[in-house]
Amino acid sequence: MSVLDNFGQWKNFLAERLNHAEHEGMNHDTISNLATEIGGYLANHVEPKNEEEKVLADLWKVADENEKHAIANMMVKLVQNDGSR
Repeated sequence: MSVLDNFGQWKNFLAERLNHAEHEGMNHDTISNLATEIGGYLANHVEPKNEEEKVLADLWKVADENEKHAIANMMVKLVQNDGSR
């Protein structure tokens, strides 16, 4: 089973990677840029596995570069906020 099969598992995977990046000293701008690159890769190379990913893929397709950065930043915030609950 892939981490992409279940949205909860995907968010946990992202949260773990984000936590590791922050502990390694990666700053917010670098994390934001990396999240945007990952979003672009997923949109171009990975078929969405669930409804949440389909919505994100559809939003990504119609977004301009600033909006893509905003989507990526919101995903980072989402996993940060989930970890603090």
